[in-house]
Amino acid sequence: MVPANRLSCTERAKVLAVLTSDEFVDATPLQIFAELLDRGIYLCSVSTMYRVLRENTLVKERRRQARHPARAVPELVATAPGQVYTWDITKLPGPIRGVYYDAYVMIDIYSRYLVGVHVHARESGPLAEEMMREVFAIHGIPEVVHADRGTSMNSKSVATLLADLEVTRSHSRPKVSNDNPYSEAWFKTLKYAPVFPDRFGSLSDARAFMDEFRDHYNHEHHHSGLGLHTPAEVHYGLAAAKAADRAHVLNTARAAHPERFSTPDAVPKILALPDAAWINNPANRDDPQTYQPAA
Repeated sequence: MVPANRLSCTERAKVLAVLTSDEFVDATPLQIFAELLDRGIYLCSVSTMYRVLRENTLVKERRRQARHPARAVPELVATAPGQVYTWDITKLPGPIRGVYYDAYVMIDIYSRYLVGVHVHARESGPLAEEMMREVFAIHGIPEVVHADRGTSMNSKSVATLLADLEVTRSHSRPKVSNDNPYSEAWFKTLKYAPVFPDRFGSLSDARAFMDEFRDHYNHEHHHSGLGLHTPAEVHYGLAAAKAADRAHVLNTARAAHPERFSTPDAVPKILALPDAAWINNPANRDDPQTYQPAA
C-alpha cells in the first residue's frame, strides 16, 4: 500500500526536473528549498529532495572532515549583528605559478555578513588597518575583533587602531585553526565554489571576482546556519518578516496536503535562526570535535 504522504510519480518527476535544472544543478537541496520557498513555491521537504536524488543515483558521499580535539578558549559569543567581527587573509592564485594575491576578509559572526573584502598584491598591517577603518565607518565599531596570530593580525597599526577605538582584540591560539572557524569555513566555501577559477589573470580580475562573490554570498546565499536566510537579511533585520512569509507558504501547503507533514503547525528546524553565534561555546567542551560553523 502506498503511503498517503508519498509524492506521485508525476510530482517526483517535477522535483527531479527542478533539482537538475540549469538554475539549480550546482545548488544543494537546502539552497533550493529556501529559494523556492522565497518565491512562494513548496514542492516537498528537503529530505524528500534528497530521497529523489538518491533514487536517481545523484547523491555522492561527502568527504570526511578532519577531527580536532575540543578547545575551550577563546570563548566569544554574539547575539546580534555588530558585536563580534572575525577576519583573516587567504591567498588567491595569480596568472602564473608563484604569484598570489591576498584577500583580506572580515565577517560578522552573528549574521555571517561579509562586512569587508579587500584584495591586494601583498599582505601588510597598514592595508589591514585600511580595511578596518572602512568597515567600521560603514557598519559600526564592534565590541570584539577576532583573528589568528599572523603578522598582519599582530601588527602595530592594527593593534593601535583597535586600542584607540576601545575594541577588544581576540586571537586564536598558535596552530589552532578552529579558533577562527567562521573565516576558515568561509574560505572553504569560496574555494570550493564551482565558479572559483584556477587562476586570476590580474589583480583587477581578482578584485572584480571577489566583489561579485561577496555580493552573491551576502544577498543570495541561503545559509544553513541562519535558518536558510541570507546574511544580508539577518544583518539588516529582515529575517523576521521573511520567516513570516515562509510560514504562510508552508501553512498553505500543509492545508492542501496535511498527510505530507509530520506536525500540524511546526516550522522545520532548518528554518530556525539561532539565538547566538559562538567561537568555542563552553557548552561544547565535552564534544569530541570543536564546532565548525556552516558557511
